[in-house]
Amino acid sequence: MFTLAQETRDDGWEVEALYDTCFAPGRQALSSYRLREGVPPIAALCVVARDEGGHMGGAIRYWPVCVGGARALLLGPVAVHPTAQGEGLGGALIRETLARAEAMGEARVMLVGDAPYYARFGFERLNGVEMPPPTNPERVLGCALVPGAWDGVAGEVEAARNG
Repeated sequence: MFTLAQETRDDGWEVEALYDTCFAPGRQALSSYRLREGVPPIAALCVVARDEGGHMGGAIRYWPVCVGGARALLLGPVAVHPTAQGEGLGGALIRETLARAEAMGEARVMLVGDAPYYARFGFERLNGVEMPPPTNPERVLGCALVPGAWDGVAGEVEAARNG
């Protein structure tokens, strides 16, 4: 059983250690990391999952971006510790934070990921949305938190400097 809570400053090192455990070396070289440089994550949407013993089992973060001038949220990274995978924790983190983003009045969320996995949360391929290279366009996915939020939104994804 895991408890979800907003990430605190004290959680930062543990979240980074979890990401190091779950992702390949050099993860910071990915295009999505370039959009995060010098931009703080959206604190209200950074959530950690801890078990009864206080061990971190998962974490998720979101970052502000602009797509063709329209505000969007970039979901990721989301990670689940290998010992907790297969228990639905990743899905719980995604569902919880998408609900929080919607309650905050956010309209659209995007990510780079596997369409078959993320489709269950309402994500689909974004045509015309260009992540910095090298990113496979087939993996650029979006979810509208407001009906039609992605309609007509296209262009390059850029870091949002004002949060």
